[in-house]
Amino acid sequence: MARLLRALRSSQPVARFQRCCGLFSAAEEGGSGGDPAEGARERGVSAGRGPPSGVRSGPQACGQKYVVKNYFYYYLFKFSAALGEEIFYITFLPFTYWNIDHSVSRRMIIIWSIVMYIGQVSKDILKWPRPLSPPVVKLEMRTDAEYGMPSTHAMAATAISFSFLIATMNQYKYPFELGLVAAFVFSTLVCLSRLYTGMHTVLDVIGGALISAVLLVLLYPAWDMIDHLLLTSPFCPLLCVVVPFVLCYNYPKLDYYSPTRGDTTTILGAGAGATVGFWLNNQYAAPAYTTRNFQLGFPLITGKIVMVMLARFFVGIFVVLLTRQLMKSVVLGMLGYRYKFPIGDLEARRRLEVEVPYKFITYSSVGFSATVIVPLLHKQLGLM
Repeated sequence: MARLLRALRSSQPVARFQRCCGLFSAAEEGGSGGDPAEGARERGVSAGRGPPSGVRSGPQACGQKYVVKNYFYYYLFKFSAALGEEIFYITFLPFTYWNIDHSVSRRMIIIWSIVMYIGQVSKDILKWPRPLSPPVVKLEMRTDAEYGMPSTHAMAATAISFSFLIATMNQYKYPFELGLVAAFVFSTLVCLSRLYTGMHTVLDVIGGALISAVLLVLLYPAWDMIDHLLLTSPFCPLLCVVVPFVLCYNYPKLDYYSPTRGDTTTILGAGAGATVGFWLNNQYAAPAYTTRNFQLGFPLITGKIVMVMLARFFVGIFVVLLTRQLMKSVVLGMLGYRYKFPIGDLEARRRLEVEVPYKFITYSSVGFSATVIVPLLHKQLGLM
């Protein structure tokens, strides 16, 4: 067992997977980026700070060029990797709230927040390094500044896909086998993308998926109770803001800056704002979207319904992005005035007393806007 774990934690299986998918370092191809006639690509990967590799301590720097010989896998896994990024969650989760079902969206957002917090904190407690480069080719810069175990992409993909399946299988008429396959394919593609991009070992990915699965099993029996408390408890707004904020402020400290604290604050902030919105909507009987057309089955979805869904989505995303930009400018301006730094000072924005309130307030406003402001706007526009 120990030998198997060492093998799964090694960088070699990751490098072999990349080679099988047609991804090579430029050095392996003669250091020149390869023959353009073969469709090879040469591109610089990051030169930045990252967690320790092997037994070394402190940040590492990596700069690398690579060659792509199979563009199908390249674009497939680059796209799959994006399914675990902020751009996906800031679009997919609101889409489910505006167009599918409030209860489904609530459950996914709560599960996502819990799973991601546990995953991010676990990384900085375990402090397992990411795969070594070489032999691995690294395609991403930002996440290389984080530790590896567990893969939060794998955790989030598993949690989102299977919580969506569990939350919808008894409410909507579709073949369970089809939903199961879709959830499995989605989570598998995201997991494999973490190997292809060189960001995680096999053990990181398996560990992330298993942790997420265990959390789903543990939380599932309490779903209805948690949902009821979040909608009805008079203490919900206070607790859903204070507890995540305190958790962000007491995030594990590292010897160097890592984006994990900021990412965690973003996730918990968005979850807190959305949860307060859920509570307000329930207390004051906010307008609910009509979903009976969808509960009878997908064949009844007409062109008109699709147009309404798209209109809701684009109006909502515009408001969400506008809220994020506005609150980001306002909060950073206030914090800059308080702590005497220019808004463009990246180092100052990474300080604990700046980063946590800036991201928490900004993204809690985004979550609140998506669940309260956008539905009211939809009603005014006749999109309910």
